[in-house]
Amino acid sequence: MHILIVLTSHEELGNTGRKTGFWLEEFVAPYYTFLDAGADVTVASPKGGEPPLDPASDNVDGETEFTRRFKADPEAREVLFTTVRLDSLAAEPFDAVFYPGGHGPLWDLAEDQHSIKLIEAFVAAAKPVGAVCHAPGVLRHVVVDGRPLVAGKLVTGFSDSEEAAVGLTTVVPFLVEDELKRLGGRYEKAGNWKSFVLVDGLLATGQNPASSQATAKALMALVPAKSR
Repeated sequence: MHILIVLTSHEELGNTGRKTGFWLEEFVAPYYTFLDAGADVTVASPKGGEPPLDPASDNVDGETEFTRRFKADPEAREVLFTTVRLDSLAAEPFDAVFYPGGHGPLWDLAEDQHSIKLIEAFVAAAKPVGAVCHAPGVLRHVVVDGRPLVAGKLVTGFSDSEEAAVGLTTVVPFLVEDELKRLGGRYEKAGNWKSFVLVDGLLATGQNPASSQATAKALMALVPAKSR
């Protein structure tokens, strides 16, 4: 099983003067979940190299078994520091693709034409697509058979109430919950910060950082047994 993880390269939090990027737990929990299941993992980003880490995700309050494991793992850090350029990749070698969140993807990956076409290629090849927290926003321009990918599908992602709780409702370019609904997605959510995952066909989405490992497991379950 070969899984592609796609991280953001965007680091500016709107016009706030603050930094953003990918959310640490949303990368490392899936990364180790995939590795521990015997998968090969490739990590990519639009610009390649070291992607920006949201500093808010790297503090004592946010520590988990996976973040501690990552910080003690030089091999994993090297993988992160040397991500592959996204535009150099195609869907063909991979069995599934996973997008971690953080606010960064709302600015770059949601609009990145290579990312959009890559997801469409995964869908066309009947390969699973997963996204957690803000990352379901990368699906906003993905079209299948002339309709938005999420139209009519059960989907979740960072909720409006969670965005309000972190005080960024007016900073982000769009609200994930509202956008998924606008596109015709059958959006559902749990309470703030509760783990919540939905699977519809070959699409697995998770609501927030607490959903990271569960979303990764849901994605792997969608990979055909012959590919595991």
